Amino acid sequence: MSRLKPADELNISFNLFLLITVFAYRIEIQDSESLMLIYGSIVFFQLVLCKLANINTFLGLARDIIFPVVSVLIVFDSLGLIVHRINPQDIDYMLIRADYLIFGGYPTVFLEKFIYPPFTDILQLAYSSYYFIPISLGIVLKIKKDRNAFEKSLFIILLCFYLSYIGYMLFPALGPRYAMEHLQSSTVGGFLVSKPIQDTLNLLEGIKRDAFPSGHTAIAMTVLYLSYRFARNVFKMLLLPVMLLIFATIYCRYHYVVDVIGGLILAVVTLVMGEVYYNFRKTHEDGPST
Repeated sequence: MSRLKPADELNISFNLFLLITVFAYRIEIQDSESLMLIYGSIVFFQLVLCKLANINTFLGLARDIIFPVVSVLIVFDSLGLIVHRINPQDIDYMLIRADYLIFGGYPTVFLEKFIYPPFTDILQLAYSSYYFIPISLGIVLKIKKDRNAFEKSLFIILLCFYLSYIGYMLFPALGPRYAMEHLQSSTVGGFLVSKPIQDTLNLLEGIKRDAFPSGHTAIAMTVLYLSYRFARNVFKMLLLPVMLLIFATIYCRYHYVVDVIGGLILAVVTLVMGEVYYNFRKTHEDGPST
């Protein structure tokens, strides 16, 4: 246990939580045995990497970058088999109503008049950058050899991912591209790259009921804040793509506006919780100063 870093502990704890959850709902969840094997394997390999990480550089990178990315992707992919089995009531109607009360209409319908194919391509690319934004910060901090900044950022980013996954389980929602399709009079057509990107995202993500809170918004804003603290050059590079990404979540009909608001709140909660726990954990690990 002394070899575990805060990010290791978080990855192990969350996958144990999922394993216990699937076991509790094993009758309702199809392939529950496979899911428990997957979560148990993540825990096992995390512990193995913690033991072997100091042997060589590759194993260290596997522990710090490769395995966290793989774990997040595997867990996210598994949610499609879990969320609606443990919480079958979608809340899209509540989110749609909230948007209507705030704006006096439906934001995705309103934005139809502004659809412009080349701009749609730009926004689809910005939306897809979500998958690379956290990795870019991690690589830069690794190159800078800023160990404390890297470990804190990794822990906080993982915390944001996993809190958003809990949000999906508590508040399942399809999002406007499915729940409001009947209200839209036109598609979000692109020029060159939008269709391939949409097809790829639909293939990779499927229907996860992952609209609320907006994980794209929460992760992007969390990374933006961390880059401002620890890597200003990365902050300058990410600022515009992050702003476009957040707008794309609504323009491209992936999220309701209240999802984005939820994502912003989640980012703040993550940063506060992460900072408090990480500092407590490091203080406990290092012992009182003399």
